Amino acid sequence: MDSRLTTPFRVLRIALGLTATLAGLDKFFNILANWPAYVSPLAARMLPVSVGTFMQAVGVIEIAVGVLILAAAPRIGAYVASAWLLLVAGNLVLGGHFDVAVRDVVLAIAAFTLARSKSKRSTRRARRDRRRRA
Repeated sequence: MDSRLTTPFRVLRIALGLTATLAGLDKFFNILANWPAYVSPLAARMLPVSVGTFMQAVGVIEIAVGVLILAAAPRIGAYVASAWLLLVAGNLVLGGHFDVAVRDVVLAIAAFTLARSKSKRSTRRARRDRRRRA
C-alpha cells in the first residue's frame, strides 16, 4: 500500500475502534440514549431476554469489537464491525429509524474498507518477506 495511506487508515482504525468501544460502553450503561427504544418491535418479540439485558449484551460485544480493532486483530475486528453494523442497520430500518440506519451503513462501509486495506497490506507484506528470504 502506498505509504501516504498509512496515516488515513491509522486514523480510520482509531476512529472506528473508539466509536465501537464508546458506543458499547454507552449501550451497557444506557447513558446518552434510551437504547432499548432502538430495538425494533419484531426483534424485541423474538428476544429470549428483556430488551435492556439484550442491549447490555450488545454493549459488551461492541466493546470487544472495539478492542479487536484497536489492539488485538484490526482486520478481523473491522470485518466483524462491518457485518454487525449492517445487522444493526437492518434492525433500525425495521423500527423506522432510517436516519440512524443510513449512518450505520456508512460506518459499515468504512469498517469494510479498513478490513480490506489491512488484508491487502498483510498480503503485500507476506510477499515481500518471501522475496527477502528467497
